[in-house]
Amino acid sequence: MNKLHLGTLASALILAGCSFVPTYERPEPPVPPTFSGHTAHGAESPVSDVEWRSFFKDERLRQLIELALQNNRDLRVAMLAIEQTRAQLQLRRADELPTVSAGMGLTRGPNSAGATVSTYTVGLSVTAFELDLFGRVRALSQAAQAQLLGTEEARKTVQMSLIASVASTYLSLLADDELLHITRGTLTTRAQSLKLTQLKFDNEAASKLDLVQAQSLLESAKVALAQLTRQRALDENALVSLLGQPVPANLPAGKALLEQGLLPDLPAGLRAEVLVHRPDIRQAEQALVASNANIGAARAAFFPRITLTGSAGAVSSDLENLFSNGTTAWTFVPQLLMPIFDAGRSQANFEAAKVARDIALAQYEKAIQTGFREVSDALASRTSLREQLQAQTAQLDAEKTRMQLVDLRFLHGSASSFDVLDAQRSLFAAQQALMQVQLQQLQSLVTLYKVLGGGWKYCICCSRYKRW
Repeated sequence: MNKLHLGTLASALILAGCSFVPTYERPEPPVPPTFSGHTAHGAESPVSDVEWRSFFKDERLRQLIELALQNNRDLRVAMLAIEQTRAQLQLRRADELPTVSAGMGLTRGPNSAGATVSTYTVGLSVTAFELDLFGRVRALSQAAQAQLLGTEEARKTVQMSLIASVASTYLSLLADDELLHITRGTLTTRAQSLKLTQLKFDNEAASKLDLVQAQSLLESAKVALAQLTRQRALDENALVSLLGQPVPANLPAGKALLEQGLLPDLPAGLRAEVLVHRPDIRQAEQALVASNANIGAARAAFFPRITLTGSAGAVSSDLENLFSNGTTAWTFVPQLLMPIFDAGRSQANFEAAKVARDIALAQYEKAIQTGFREVSDALASRTSLREQLQAQTAQLDAEKTRMQLVDLRFLHGSASSFDVLDAQRSLFAAQQALMQVQLQQLQSLVTLYKVLGGGWKYCICCSRYKRW
């Protein structure tokens, strides 16, 4: 019997301090090593190193982003989630240490002779402190630590998306203003054309068809003006929602759309491993780490659980003599619980933990694949939009030349008013199309900056984050 006890004790000591958490190794990314159509260059620094103040050159936009970082409610919720998870981690870590309580008590009851006896107690006590011989409590703390890191990455993801959304909306407002300027100029030109056509029609120098066409073009310009006015109001409302407050009136004047000066050549010639800099992928990886730690906790549940309960203090039947000599008392109650039959509960928890780890692994791989596609799409858009912008600019130049030639021919009687109106319509369409492509190109750079993991670096100590 003594040998059996010694063997059991030796086994417990050998296993004491061990961990059943599986060794974590970062999975290989399930994507190609480089992005399609781009050659990898190892010397390039990741876009996450490009701080957003360096990427955006417009001071008005910078201040708008600052306001959004201070007041946006989604970002506020993400930051509060970090505090909540940090508190949960502290709860898990508290389980690694005993809880010591101080207390006083009074017990009254009959003795063997039937007389009522009072017993007063005072002292310190430790209740059911678990000796973490098999790492169950430590594994739960590791899982909580990974969850905290995951919420911090989630905050970075929200911030990154917020910066990109503010920038894209701001660029849309600039494009709206440019299009409104173009449309008002077109409206003035078409009103003059209608006035001239009406005069010619009154003098029987133009047909009814010419007059109706001029009226139609004028009304279409009014329709475009109303649509753009509504769109600008919607974009401004979206910006106010992102800021979490009205746009201040004392902001500096902003740059024009074509003067934004965004970095045209982000370091994206690119290995797919740059995706690990994205906060959403790191958040998914921390979820995988937490699931891995939970497997260790589930494994440890198959082994004995040793708890300690004890107290030390004074006991007396007389309150006045409670702290006198000879009243010292203590108890020490170790308890070992060995699971024998639990109807498969421990095994089910273990299987559930393994499945949860497999789910987290699939979600991590899916996050990498999603990021890979987003970067690939952004790179493809950057290339195609450059070509589209060149062609659209050339088309606008051609339409301007056509308009000049048609006006010249009309003055010499070689072109009809229909030719003039058609040239005006084509010129207006080309101006609108060029502005839309210019906006798309700038927004595509913002998108590329975001999907490569830029925009989340923000020093809380040096900035004006509010405390809630």
